[in-house]
Amino acid sequence: MSENRTAPLLVFDLDGTLVDTAGDLLGTLNALLLREGLSALPLTEVGTLVGAGARALVKRGFHANGVTLDDATTDRLFAEFVTDYGANIASKSKPYPGVLAALDRFHAAGWRFAVCTNKLEGLSRQLIGELGLSHRFQAVCGGDTFPVRKPDARHLLGTIERAGGAATHAVMIGDSRADIDAARNAGIPVIAVSFGYTDTPVSALDPDVVIDHFDALWDAVHGLGLPFASAEARLH
Repeated sequence: MSENRTAPLLVFDLDGTLVDTAGDLLGTLNALLLREGLSALPLTEVGTLVGAGARALVKRGFHANGVTLDDATTDRLFAEFVTDYGANIASKSKPYPGVLAALDRFHAAGWRFAVCTNKLEGLSRQLIGELGLSHRFQAVCGGDTFPVRKPDARHLLGTIERAGGAATHAVMIGDSRADIDAARNAGIPVIAVSFGYTDTPVSALDPDVVIDHFDALWDAVHGLGLPFASAEARLH
């Protein structure tokens, strides 16, 4: 275990970072909205909807239609959303360009990987499994894995612990304020992707680095000047 804990670890957000899930998430939400007699939302709105988990997604979708949900109605619609989404979780979703090559390169250099997402853990594991990525991650922790979720540092730190890693040897990769704030709260360096789901440009959220493509991840990580990353770069 001590050897694993000193191995460098990349911790990824899921939706909008590793996988482009907008089509399936918004498709499920829009079907729900239409069943309730409301208007579907355009894909351009995904940045204002995704990032805080499925319950928040449902509430935000209805709020965009001018409807404020009470708790009982939220519970019902949330359950319907989870069922419907689970049945179509990977119909349109796919890893972003360059993800697999980046994971291969870091893996060859001794890095390990984990997922820290506000998506429900069960749905996260299902999605990763249907995309054939399960074997790549030492831990997958969702918004219901712990009593807290991002931006709470304990969500990220708990994920690192479950992956057998150490916070001193970890880097967070994400696309939103929740990811960046979780990393800051945990004292962990953070790289943001510019192509994810956020209503605020990630460059305005003060990550350490912003990348536009996963082909840039290797140089971005090693450009942070972290001792454990530099050692891996020399080995590679």
